[in-house]
Amino acid sequence: MQTHAPKVVGRDGEIDHLHALLSEARDGHGGALFLVGEPGIGKSRLAAVGTTIALDAQMTTLRGRVGAVGTMVAFRPFTEALLSLIRRGEMPAPEGLGPYRQVLGRLIPDWDDGTAHETASSAVVLGEGILRLLALVGRDRGCLLVLEDLHGSDPETLAVVEYLLDNLTDQPIALIATVRSERSSGLELARLSAQRGTADLVELRPLARQEVGELVAGCLEVPPSGVPDHLTDQLWRDSAGIPFIVEELLQEFRRSGQLLSGPDGSIQVVEGLQTSVPAAVVRSISSRTSQLGPQSRDLLVLAAVLGHRFPLSVVRKATGTDERLLLATLRAGLAAQLVGPDEPVPDWYAFRHPLTADALLAGLTPAERAILARRCADAIEELHPGLPGEWCPMVAELAETGGDLARAGRLFALAGRRSFDDGSMGSAVNLLERATTLLAADPDTSYRAEVLGSLLIALSETGMFETSTRHAATIEEMADRNLDGRKVAALHIQLANLEHMAGRWSAAMTQVATARSLLGPEAGDADLAPLDAIAAHLELARPSPGRLKSATELATRAAAAAERAKLPAVACDALQLLGILSREHDLAGSIAYFHRARQVAEEHNMTFQRVCSHLFQAGTICLTNGSVVELERARQQALRIGAIPLAYEVDGILGQQAILRSEYDKAAGILEECLEVTRRLKLGRGAAYVLVTKAIMFAHQGRRAAMEETLAEVAGWGERGSVELPYSYGLARTFCALLEENRELAESEMAQALAYDAQNPTTFHTSGKNGLGLLLGVLAGRNGWPHLEAVTATAASGMRWNQQFVQLAHAVLLGRDGRTAEAEAVLAASLEKSSLYPMARSLGLRLVAEPAAADGWGEPVAWLRQAEDYFHNAEVAAVASACRSMLRQLGATVSQRRTGSDQVPADLRQLGITTREFEVVRLLVDRIGNKSIASRLHISPRTVEKHVASLMTKTQQPDREALSSFARTVLQD
Repeated sequence: MQTHAPKVVGRDGEIDHLHALLSEARDGHGGALFLVGEPGIGKSRLAAVGTTIALDAQMTTLRGRVGAVGTMVAFRPFTEALLSLIRRGEMPAPEGLGPYRQVLGRLIPDWDDGTAHETASSAVVLGEGILRLLALVGRDRGCLLVLEDLHGSDPETLAVVEYLLDNLTDQPIALIATVRSERSSGLELARLSAQRGTADLVELRPLARQEVGELVAGCLEVPPSGVPDHLTDQLWRDSAGIPFIVEELLQEFRRSGQLLSGPDGSIQVVEGLQTSVPAAVVRSISSRTSQLGPQSRDLLVLAAVLGHRFPLSVVRKATGTDERLLLATLRAGLAAQLVGPDEPVPDWYAFRHPLTADALLAGLTPAERAILARRCADAIEELHPGLPGEWCPMVAELAETGGDLARAGRLFALAGRRSFDDGSMGSAVNLLERATTLLAADPDTSYRAEVLGSLLIALSETGMFETSTRHAATIEEMADRNLDGRKVAALHIQLANLEHMAGRWSAAMTQVATARSLLGPEAGDADLAPLDAIAAHLELARPSPGRLKSATELATRAAAAAERAKLPAVACDALQLLGILSREHDLAGSIAYFHRARQVAEEHNMTFQRVCSHLFQAGTICLTNGSVVELERARQQALRIGAIPLAYEVDGILGQQAILRSEYDKAAGILEECLEVTRRLKLGRGAAYVLVTKAIMFAHQGRRAAMEETLAEVAGWGERGSVELPYSYGLARTFCALLEENRELAESEMAQALAYDAQNPTTFHTSGKNGLGLLLGVLAGRNGWPHLEAVTATAASGMRWNQQFVQLAHAVLLGRDGRTAEAEAVLAASLEKSSLYPMARSLGLRLVAEPAAADGWGEPVAWLRQAEDYFHNAEVAAVASACRSMLRQLGATVSQRRTGSDQVPADLRQLGITTREFEVVRLLVDRIGNKSIASRLHISPRTVEKHVASLMTKTQQPDREALSSFARTVLQD
């Protein structure tokens, strides 16, 4: 009799589903399938069928399992899956993964250059690395990834799985995951993914009576008609249709002699089959283990205390068993189908099914189980000093089972801090929460305070802000138990940071005030540095005209105190904040602060902080002289260490610089990719910034509808989008209004930008306050010499983008005072500064020409001709028309822009086809692409695309091919 039926029974529909999933993946259309059901229902069997189908189709296959202790080890199934590629020699060369090689070093030890844990702090970044690796190995034939037992998974693993689900569509990857139907985060992910359409979910039903008969026939190796009806009836009834229990009971019947084979191969059943469920499984396991002998049974019971997976070395240590008996037990367990080796680690074994371990534990009293758990915990600590890796949470679980809550709490705290250092924030929170709960009655309040402080930091990093009230009460309780006042203050500082990250400024400032009161005037640097650092951030977030000054004073104190107290992380944070705050009044000082932060980071091997400081420094250099060279270098550094989100932040800045340079096609490409990735990686603040930048791009081309649509999307980000309001009005709406020749609206939009800045001074210094706003005020007659002096007193007015507008305003004031030569010299300097920014340069010439003509200085006619030519070619009709109108008013001859309407056939004119659209029609006859048309007409491919779309609408042609045929017909006629 076979242990398992040779054929999976009752799952034809599910197997068809597997075939379809894998076929689609081989064609480059990936997908996912969750197999959900109770233990023993056949999830793993179906996953194995999927693996067989994939192997038959020459697909690459990978398998990973969470395991019983996997709940405490982030990303374990992915590590197991990827290591199998290495063992089979199928791992591709890491060079093909670019910067994601460092990220995957978190999972593949051979790829870890020492920075993997630091660079892969984001689970979704790690997910992108896994996605790219799977796509690489499945590029030619498709890839199947099987993840088992996700119901016991850690938050980081589930975050990676969710990321993969969201991004499989266009990849040659199939994902099959098994999840128990009991409540868990894994099951919740499966159901939500099915609702969103990113995965299919199949809930495996129990077998029907007929299917149980087929299963039994397969196991007994007889035709279905050869299975006695009453055997099928009893097995179906007692198993409730669970295949595993059917097979277990059938083996027990056969072993106990209740099933006999007749001389003709038929099955004979002894009358009075005695079974019950689930006790039948317990009896089955007990019966099989009792045949191994009492010592062997005790070994397996102790192994079950360790979990469904267990390390052989620990069992031997905890029991004092000699190697001969241990190996004999393993051989007997293997023969009895109770245990089997568990890859990829040789020392580990696993029970054949989770119910096996549960059945072994069913006979233990709580006291007996506690004694065994303590023995196992002691054995592990002796075998693995320091409890590295997954041993620490494993021993913590055993200590809790053994009733040693203080020991368990400290070990959970240690495991939580390690998870935090590794970047596994979700696991860190879970572990530290368990530690604080277990240590609630611990008399050592000083240690409890340390653990709570670590938890508050982890909560701040993960955005879990809803527990702040409960933790505030815990702080008060520890204070009432005479916890040292300095440690109480440190907890209030951490709670202030938590409230700050949650956006609850008032609550955060209350915590800061409480901490200051507790510390008193005699507090030392180690206490004050983190307090002043968080206070500086709060000042920066507080709507107040004087907030920048206060924040600067606090950050200065924090940086000095942190360096004296040797707190490098606090020092870097404070120095970076000072660099940002210095940009408005001291560009050289700003660069110096960032340089110092880089030095501190390098001295203490803080790679991310070093790259981050370099990025801030490069940003200041770019603002100063317009050069993006250093930004490009910072981006490459971010890519080298695998800091993918940071690299895309740089891309957002580079996209904006391309806009200011009127390189709109380049900017569009950068921003689309950047926006896609920031959304995929769930970088909320980054996505809001990129969206505003995209709106600026539309505004600088006069595309109001597209700008408004994008800004409406920004508004959906709430507070994260409100930070960019000065940009929205100063760099987007104001420019759009100016390109529409709506000066009144432009003034209103700039006033709104300045109002937002006055209410809550921004660190975005190119939004108008130090440049364009001054110029508009001078043109309107509101601003004079005092305003110019006030603006030029700030370093921000010397930023290259701002300086062009400041110099234009200066020239207008000089011309107004009759200082013609000086005005012309300043304007010439402005034109040199604006050489990087063609649209802004042309707009400035158009704006200044009018007062220059009125006041009799400069060359307004030449300026207007230059501006008209630029805006005509840029298809900004309103400004081009205004320039021509002003030229006529000045008595200058105006070169007639031929409309060419007489060139357009009458029937096409009646359809509303313009001259430029007719030029496109004539080129479509040759069936050439948009880039070729753009080159011949000296316009952008995007403009050609708009013309083609307009032509299809006006001529009612369904597609480009039909439009080309239409054009050929019209021109032949």
